[in-house]
Amino acid sequence: MLESVGYAGAPVNNAQPLRDVLLRVADLRVAYGGIQAVKGISLEVREGELVSLIGANGAGKTTTLKALTAMLNPQGGRIEYAGESIAGRGSWDLVARGLVMVPEGRGTFTRMSILENLQMGAYLRHDAQVQEDLEHVFTLFSRLRERQGQLAGTLSGGEQQMLAMGRALMARPRLLLLDEPSMGLSPIMVDKIFEVVQTIHRQGTTVLLVEQNASRALAVANRAYVMDSGEMTMSGPAGELLHDPRVRAAYLGE
Repeated sequence: MLESVGYAGAPVNNAQPLRDVLLRVADLRVAYGGIQAVKGISLEVREGELVSLIGANGAGKTTTLKALTAMLNPQGGRIEYAGESIAGRGSWDLVARGLVMVPEGRGTFTRMSILENLQMGAYLRHDAQVQEDLEHVFTLFSRLRERQGQLAGTLSGGEQQMLAMGRALMARPRLLLLDEPSMGLSPIMVDKIFEVVQTIHRQGTTVLLVEQNASRALAVANRAYVMDSGEMTMSGPAGELLHDPRVRAAYLGE
């Protein structure tokens, strides 16, 4: 069943076992100066879910992710990760606790090699599985293995997206936030990125996916939220939203 504005937590897909809430956001408000970019939104992501957040450019999706990762200070509301408020925590602390984001625009270290970028992803780790995880990333993205000595700044946009996702995986995320991973990529590369997103999810990582490509985002998700002008306008099982006439008219050009 679809939910409309004012619902504080969307229902879990009935096909998924009920699990603990990993991320809970309540009445989040974020402003840039006098401009209210996020207007009291609420959402939740349960352990093991793949949740999509869709909406047009300027809807407030990226601002929301930046608030979730302590890159922006909220004007109000509450963000809980793993049962605790993130208020007062730095982004580095959240990464150490498994809340990791792949930013819009990739954010690779362009003057460092592919291998060095991946090693930076594991900067906060002190366990013995770093090399094992590096091999896992190279298995997901064989092109990175082939070019691991190449400078990141010389890669194509798709290759840089692979690298940014691989770097995030090196931090061993419990919750992976993906901000517009398909933006500006060729259709073939978009297919590859969404294939990897599904693989990461199947292997046990909880994912919050922000995407303008609504059809692809809804096709891979368990649940989804629709954001417009800083507000949540709809939420529910992704399959139902994918076939909802309002969503199809607004975001799928039908």
